[in-house]
Amino acid sequence: MNRLAKATSPYLLQHADNPVDWWPWCDEAFAEAKRRDVPVLVSIGYSACHWCHVMAHESFEDEAVGRLIDEGFVAIKVDREERPDVDAVYMIATQAMTGQGGWPMTVFATPDGTPFFCGTYFPKPNFVRLLESVGTAWREQRDAVLRQGAAVVEAIGGAQAVGGLTAPLTAELLDAATDQLASEYDATNGGFGGAPKFPPHMNLLALLRHHQRTGSRQALEIVRHTCEAMARGGLHDQLAGGFARYSVDGHWTVPHFEKMLYDNALLLRVYTQLWRLTGDPLAARVARDTARFIADELHRPGEGFASALDADTEGVEGLTYVWTPAQLVEVLGEQDGRFAADLFGVTSTGTFEAGTSVLRLARDVDDADPAVQARWQDVVRRLLAARDTRPQPARDDKVVAAWNGLAITAIAEFVRLVETRGAAGEDTEDNLLEGVTIVADGAMRDAAEHLATVHLVDGRLRRVSRDGVVGEPAGVLEDYGCVAEAFCAMHQLTGEGRWLDLAGGLLDTALARFAAPDGGFYDTADDAERLVTRPADPTDNATPSGRSAIVAALVSYAALTGLTRYREAAEAALATVAPLVGRHARFTGYAAAVGEALLSGPYEIAVVTDDPAGDPLVAAAYRHAPPGAVVVAGRPDQPGVPLLADRPMVDGRATAYVCQGFVCQRPVTTVDDLLTQFT
Repeated sequence: MNRLAKATSPYLLQHADNPVDWWPWCDEAFAEAKRRDVPVLVSIGYSACHWCHVMAHESFEDEAVGRLIDEGFVAIKVDREERPDVDAVYMIATQAMTGQGGWPMTVFATPDGTPFFCGTYFPKPNFVRLLESVGTAWREQRDAVLRQGAAVVEAIGGAQAVGGLTAPLTAELLDAATDQLASEYDATNGGFGGAPKFPPHMNLLALLRHHQRTGSRQALEIVRHTCEAMARGGLHDQLAGGFARYSVDGHWTVPHFEKMLYDNALLLRVYTQLWRLTGDPLAARVARDTARFIADELHRPGEGFASALDADTEGVEGLTYVWTPAQLVEVLGEQDGRFAADLFGVTSTGTFEAGTSVLRLARDVDDADPAVQARWQDVVRRLLAARDTRPQPARDDKVVAAWNGLAITAIAEFVRLVETRGAAGEDTEDNLLEGVTIVADGAMRDAAEHLATVHLVDGRLRRVSRDGVVGEPAGVLEDYGCVAEAFCAMHQLTGEGRWLDLAGGLLDTALARFAAPDGGFYDTADDAERLVTRPADPTDNATPSGRSAIVAALVSYAALTGLTRYREAAEAALATVAPLVGRHARFTGYAAAVGEALLSGPYEIAVVTDDPAGDPLVAAAYRHAPPGAVVVAGRPDQPGVPLLADRPMVDGRATAYVCQGFVCQRPVTTVDDLLTQFT
């Protein structure tokens, strides 16, 4: 019986035809294990995961291994992106037992879901021995297995217990976090730590806001250098834009090739904000190309954004992306081929496998002579056209609510910044930038409508959809937070009250269903499926924690509405994370970014104008707003827009109203007067 054939998850569908009698995560699977008196094998991964594919080819596609699994276990396949709650519980168990985690995750559990042995990738011979050993232990040493499981549950319950220390997130703690990041900063290669090296997008956002608040040149330089190093390395797709998940080395040269929506959304925010604050042409180019990648490669027309592009192409990692000098010459001719090899660091020995190279920008061309730039862009265009004829990586087409929320917020900030260029009298001759902005704006609106009309079911948020059909998994806290923050961004961009109403509904549900006794939040609702423990992870990892995401949305919503109870809820929740911020800065980046916004005010800026898109006051507000500020522009008393209520024009002129922490300054009608209110 093929129980995965109708799954909404591409990852589960990849395993539908395995010679393993897979079950999806469901009560019936555990009931079957209890009936047969056998352990459960829970295999967790995601569709773009290279080592998940390797383990599948080696073990799950093998007839003999399949028989061994089916004879001794009930096998459950879980998409970590559909069920982050299940993944979180078993990831903590895996880390507690092995000291590390990752995917594929391999968990052996009792018929009630209690984990007693955990690991990650196992080569086929090791996996076969493990299956045999676990089966023997279950039959002959049952008491020891159950004791081990009870100890693991106790450990994972303690790892995410609520009710610990709380403290206000003060300027001193945020200064300490910045100092810690500076001490761990790789001054040679950018970023933090060694190989493998992940893009530290949330830490970079926090550092940019810290620079805005304090004027720290060190914080800005860490961001600028890291952004340049990532953008010029193989982590960044030099032809199509977008970033891979991480670099296998410490200098950003060779990526692990999957491209995730959440990484690109968060990096788009970083490069957009760096461009906004500094005018850096490299940041502008990379923001443009990342927005183009998200809109062109991940947008599903009429829906939202797909989750990822696979690490492998036809089972080979990097097949689509790598080049040899001879291949460059074949596409470009002798002269341009040599030019491209020098420009992109393609050598006869290669930087990847079998003498191939990952393209990286080995020369500084953003400020080069216009003729060199034109040649560079012509080479990029021709190489991309040739690459498009190669086999392409698979795309995971499921729409994840939280990740779409991150993308909507990032594109809204990007679109808003581009729109201000003309109003500020800046050059608007970059036709590619304007074209990308139009396409990205349409994709963003598509995604927002999809979340509002498909993912919201009876007032509750669902985690995933595919092909326009919403899935069963309930939204977790990060979904509510990221989507609510996105709806707040849509409200600011469009001036439509509908988006603010939708954000408020999500936040009210979160406060009612996810709140913890200490002022923090659980990751799952009080009426969600009961797992062996209720997850409540306060740390930011690949994506913002649910707690950081909901706090960010609460802060924006409070500023947009003037309703202090949402700010108070944000401060209480942030206080549960504050003790971690000064000690574990690399894992609290989004929380620190929100903390910087709260210390700044955040500013609430209303511009009353007949021309929200082209008014210089609006442009100045967007371009120079302090950390985490909210900005709304439009006619006075616009329906559903609290920031514009009871705020008339002064002497018939466009007028800006600036408030900070609900305390307002005098209205102003000139850009110079507006900017003085930000200092």
